[in-house]
This record gives sequence, C-alpha cells and structure tokens, in this order.
Amino acid sequence: MCRVVCPGSFDPVTNGHLDVIGRMSQLFDEVVVAVGKNAGKNGLFSYGERMDMLREVTSHLSNVKVEVFDGLLVDFCLERGIRAIVKGLRAVGDFDYELQMSQMNHRLADVETLFVATNPLYSFLSSSLIKEVCALGGDVAGLVPDAVLERLIERLRK
Repeated sequence: MCRVVCPGSFDPVTNGHLDVIGRMSQLFDEVVVAVGKNAGKNGLFSYGERMDMLREVTSHLSNVKVEVFDGLLVDFCLERGIRAIVKGLRAVGDFDYELQMSQMNHRLADVETLFVATNPLYSFLSSSLIKEVCALGGDVAGLVPDAVLERLIERLRK
C-alpha cells in the first residue's frame, strides 16, 4: 500500500488544502491528513474541531483519514510506515522554507517530500488570510468549504 501524509495546521481548512488532498487521493492508496499540534500557536479552532471539519469535508474521499500529531512529523510517519510527505506550494517563498524542511526530514528519517503546485485558483490562499478577511467582514465564500464557512463566521463575528 502506498501511503502519504498531508500535514498542516488546517486552522481552518481551505479549498486550497482540499484541492491538494483530493488530487493526492487519486494518486495514492491512502492519504493521511495530519493536523499538527503547535504549542507556540493559539488556534482559532481546537484540534478536535479541525479534525471534525476535515473529516466532514473529506468524507467523500474513502481513502483519506484524519489524525492529529504532536512532535516531529517524521516520527509520526515512521510510526505509521508512511514514506512520503506531500506539501502544496503556492509561491517561491513556500519552496524556500519547505525545501529546508524536506532536507531535514530526509536527514532525520529518510522520509521523502513531494512538492505539488497549488491550483492557481487557490495560490493566494492561506488560513491566516482567510481568518483576517472574515474577521473584518469580508466574504470568504468559495474559499473554504461551506461547513467551514459557517463555523468561521460564527466564531469570528460574535
């Protein structure tokens, strides 16, 4: 079985994330969406809420599963027999950072990283930008799944 992991904070999941996850689900036997815990970040949504949203919006993809991880991503991969990480790249700036991470992950655990160009429709999207625009009253419909949009508006516009 050929498995990959798509890691991220997914706070919240965007249509850009879903595009990459969906495309990978067509290429691999199993895609593990790994929600990373980052003690240095205060998320808008809890890890449980993020996992619930991800499970809901990927429920039509039978070979996608959602898990949370804490610590090094390569340890998560090794524990599950996953040999590759998939990272979506929006722009050159993403590549600079992700290349360093890829090289470190390979050095630490011989885990490969596959870079996937983001669909141009979503190349400007980030979870941070979505939260900022929504908090200021902007319309982010079509940039996040409808189920996520409802929760986002409820959380940010109280």
